[in-house]
Amino acid sequence: MSPSGFSAEERAAMKQRSEELRSTKGLKGAAKQARELEACIEAIDGLEGTDHAVAIMLHRIMTDEAPQLAPKTWYGFPSYAKDGTVIVFYQQASKFKTRYGTVNFSDEATLGEGAMWATSFAVVDVTAEVEQELRALVRKATQ
Repeated sequence: MSPSGFSAEERAAMKQRSEELRSTKGLKGAAKQARELEACIEAIDGLEGTDHAVAIMLHRIMTDEAPQLAPKTWYGFPSYAKDGTVIVFYQQASKFKTRYGTVNFSDEATLGEGAMWATSFAVVDVTAEVEQELRALVRKATQ
């Protein structure tokens, strides 16, 4: 932990976010979308093992089920946004050296029902069942 109170991983994520913002500065429309898609694909390609497999699966699901969301990166995470606001992102296990990666939904996602609901889902393997469940969640979150 540094004097700022942030871990080395957290400081690296903040630096990465700053770079993401710089990389699209001055770009608009299709040029900005193309750069953000490129960054998302690069982030996915930079992953290994289960993180890579999950990120590829999530990208395929997002392309099929929520093409209205734009791929981008957010703190280095492969993410999908509506009007610039991240709705879904994959937090890879390798980023913070955790036991598993998670598919996460922001407060802008329409998952909420009742007094409590999940917004983060641990994914430890890519299976047909996992893909089916994520597809249903993405459809619900983006209606």
